[in-house]
Amino acid sequence: MNHISRLSLLSLSLALASCSVLEGDKIDYKSASQKTSSLEVPPDLTQLSRETRYAVPGGAVSASSFQIGQVSQAVPTASTSLGDVRIERAGDQRWLVINRSADQLWEPVRDFWQENGFLLAMDQANLGIMETDWAENRAKLPQDFIRNALGKVLDSLYSTGERDKFRTRLERNASGGTDVFISHRGMVEVYSNSDKDSTVWQPRPADSELEAEFLRRLMVKLGVSQEQSKALVAAGANPSSSRAVVINGQPVVQIDDGFDRAWRRVGLSLDRTGFTVEDRDRARGVYFVRYVAPSADKAEPGFLGKLFGGSKANETPLKYRIAVVSQGSSTTVSVLDVNGKPDTSVNAQRIVNVIAADLK
Repeated sequence: MNHISRLSLLSLSLALASCSVLEGDKIDYKSASQKTSSLEVPPDLTQLSRETRYAVPGGAVSASSFQIGQVSQAVPTASTSLGDVRIERAGDQRWLVINRSADQLWEPVRDFWQENGFLLAMDQANLGIMETDWAENRAKLPQDFIRNALGKVLDSLYSTGERDKFRTRLERNASGGTDVFISHRGMVEVYSNSDKDSTVWQPRPADSELEAEFLRRLMVKLGVSQEQSKALVAAGANPSSSRAVVINGQPVVQIDDGFDRAWRRVGLSLDRTGFTVEDRDRARGVYFVRYVAPSADKAEPGFLGKLFGGSKANETPLKYRIAVVSQGSSTTVSVLDVNGKPDTSVNAQRIVNVIAADLK
């Protein structure tokens, strides 16, 4: 009788555990001090601790959140701004426009990533850029009965075969506030041969919905309520998108946007596609970037880093300037060499094609 009771209690506890997992967050990154997977992972791909899974901060009261509460107690339905926070969108690109200085936002944004369980691989306030380390979204793992029962014991044996990292860029705007951009980069593990006995990591497309979700969560961190943040993101769900085309025969992209909007979109595109932005000069409309030309073998491990930043010892990164020049209601984006002269090389054409593809 006691044996049956123990079995019943065990079944009940496993069922409850299953329910709690199914009802949990859809995003759950985790780290581990040691990697136990047998698959080869690039050195900078890490996992983040489950104990620091995403949790929406609550309970804190700030002057900005009090002001937001005074502005509107109802959830907005047709506006993309609330208090001093506004969200803008062009195509599948989104960013926040916040009426606070970059100095005021830097520490809260850094805390945001750390509170959500991320390690920062880059934290450069002078450039206004912080970037997380590579991490795995554990919520994508199949929630079967066996894993629910033994997940905490054998969790390190499971892998999604995907890794993500996020870059946050803070930039002062003309009105004295700050534009905040969050860009996603992803990699996926694939078999390298028909025998399926070895794997390599390859880049996968940026996930605009992940970017939107983190922008929403950052709004919550800055004082917007859960319901209000969801409404702000939904309000900009059907934006009017502008055309971005490559001019035939020239390494130039033409965008049907004025300078301010085009500058923001190009910067986010550079972040998304992995260029190393060393500096920028908004007054002159120039991004200073570093680029490594891809090799013929696109299936080798670490291709993403090799394409736009990390390189082998025998590879020399090439430096370029991305010029954003407004002409009335349209803007041209061109590639200049290190001396600021127009570049017509194969690499320059490849760069504008990458930018144009992301802007579409």
